[in-house]
Amino acid sequence: MTTLLLNKPYGVLSQFTPEAGSRWSCLGDLVDVPDVYAAGRLDADSEGLLILTSNGRLQQRLTDPRFGHWRSYWAQVEGTPNPHQLQQLRDGPVVQGRRTLPAQARWLQGPDEPQLPERTPPIRYRAAIPTSWLLLSLTEGRNRQVRRMTAAVGLPTLRLVRCCIDLMDNGPPLDLTGLQPGAWREVTAAELKRLNRLISSSSSSGLRRGGPQRG
Repeated sequence: MTTLLLNKPYGVLSQFTPEAGSRWSCLGDLVDVPDVYAAGRLDADSEGLLILTSNGRLQQRLTDPRFGHWRSYWAQVEGTPNPHQLQQLRDGPVVQGRRTLPAQARWLQGPDEPQLPERTPPIRYRAAIPTSWLLLSLTEGRNRQVRRMTAAVGLPTLRLVRCCIDLMDNGPPLDLTGLQPGAWREVTAAELKRLNRLISSSSSSGLRRGGPQRG
């Protein structure tokens, strides 16, 4: 099994072949390893952690909504969050007529703000409106969910970066440590062992295919 961690930059589709007429590039422009595919997705205008694997059972295990893997995001939003808005995010706002599942939400200030390289292209800035960073953790992956959640509470997302994925095995989440945008690495031996245990537990529970997790 080949499994990689990639820090997907802005403007890249979560697939290895380009789309005809699309202005976005694809994973094949970044990763030259054959027969790996994304376990879950990030929209082209989102950034951050993608797991790429050659193992279809692992893809299924990581995207099956029954297992509720926590996925955490840094969201740079327009405005300054207040306690009510943060609680709305935690409770789950209504998005497209359906309430989202409860989430974790925290305002990152000062030294807690993520230290990221400038995005290319940079986000839009408006001098009269401040921006803030939120840490949001979700267990579901509806289409453009984080952006729609923050917009629903009056905090439009300007930049979105998936920072970690929790394997829900009592170990540390997989994260972006050591990965600059566009860079990737193979999982370590310890990480591979944990991923293999996920597959084994899926087999014993009778895994069914679930929908893709998106950001």
